[in-house]
Amino acid sequence: MPELPEVETTLLGIRPHILHQTIVEVTIRQHQLRWLIPQDTSSRLKGQSILSIARRGKYILIATTNGTILIHLGMSGRLSIVPLTTESAKHDHIDIQLNQQHLLRYTDPRRFGAFLWIDTQNALEHPLLSKLGLEPFDPNFHGDYLWQNAQNKSVAIKAFIMNQHIVVGVGNIYATEALFMTGIHPSTPAKLISNQLMHNLAQAIQTILNYAIQAGGTSLKDFLQADGKPGYFKLQLQIYNRNGLPCPKCQTPIEKLIIGQRASTFCPMCQN
Repeated sequence: MPELPEVETTLLGIRPHILHQTIVEVTIRQHQLRWLIPQDTSSRLKGQSILSIARRGKYILIATTNGTILIHLGMSGRLSIVPLTTESAKHDHIDIQLNQQHLLRYTDPRRFGAFLWIDTQNALEHPLLSKLGLEPFDPNFHGDYLWQNAQNKSVAIKAFIMNQHIVVGVGNIYATEALFMTGIHPSTPAKLISNQLMHNLAQAIQTILNYAIQAGGTSLKDFLQADGKPGYFKLQLQIYNRNGLPCPKCQTPIEKLIIGQRASTFCPMCQN
């Protein structure tokens, strides 16, 4: 699933091509994504100018003259800029023509993503966004914030930092890597993590996410950047999906357990 670095990489890739452009035409080949796309969406978007593009959590917000396009990449979605004459493939569900040269194309093999039209530019009040937690690069996201929110929480620390109501965009890959960086066992109850370790964890989350954004995200299956290139952070992963391989720090075999129905790899020696 695309996480914050993949969504941020996508945003940075498409922004120069779509900002201040006018939507010429919208072609929707598949209306049934995670939520049904209304039949009149194409006509609503045609002729609107794109005023800004931003990210909130794992959502991309494209503000237009009369509202906001809200996009979520789901499990396998991606956005790309392609030449106008590029033929559509099986899973290319939406094309937004912005000029006579290029399209913004939404591709989603598993169709768990979302493409929503909101009749307001104040999209942050939408139910999907209004209750999201802090951005990991928000000045208010730090160890004290995590520690205060973890009080009386018996949930595993990994599930805690993956909770989108606490902090957004930290999915399985980056939670695994951040916990390894700080030496915290992923199943430790959140309420037992000290204030100092929470500071270390907050810094590790920011560091890992920054590294991943600089590398263009992580391409494991479907994710590609807006220009069609893979993300290269996969080459920097220390422990994610490396069950049975030696720990890069101590050479102890990496182990795996299930937390919140998600596979979690960890080093039993370095993370205790």
